[in-house]
Amino acid sequence: MLYRIFLGAAVFLAGCGKTLSTPVNTRTAATPDDTFACVKKQLGELGYRQSSNDASEQRVAATKIDNKSRRPDVQFRRILDKLDIDVSATAEGQTSIEVLPRTFAEYTTHRGPTEVQEKASELVKADAQTLLDRCRS
Repeated sequence: MLYRIFLGAAVFLAGCGKTLSTPVNTRTAATPDDTFACVKKQLGELGYRQSSNDASEQRVAATKIDNKSRRPDVQFRRILDKLDIDVSATAEGQTSIEVLPRTFAEYTTHRGPTEVQEKASELVKADAQTLLDRCRS
């Protein structure tokens, strides 16, 4: 009976954790197709590589690898900054751009490369805001 209380408490506390990243968004008067093309162009200019592209739903994911970061852990490999972008038409006739900036630490384990999500870095947050500013008009 006591283990059920501990299990319930563990599940409850896991749901109360802090968020690691918060999406940022903006709206523009440009068409969704033009905005999506702008987003894909800006990703390259910001140093990101597309990891997935869903042209029909106008979603794209991109990754920037940071090989310069170091940590005192022999399993640490590198930092990965990722942007998940969703472009969609709104009911008001505008186009919405939503960007989810995330940061992952990649470790080398016995199972292979393992990514552990961390709090979004200031660099990836700044890149997300830059992308929104450049594609807003």
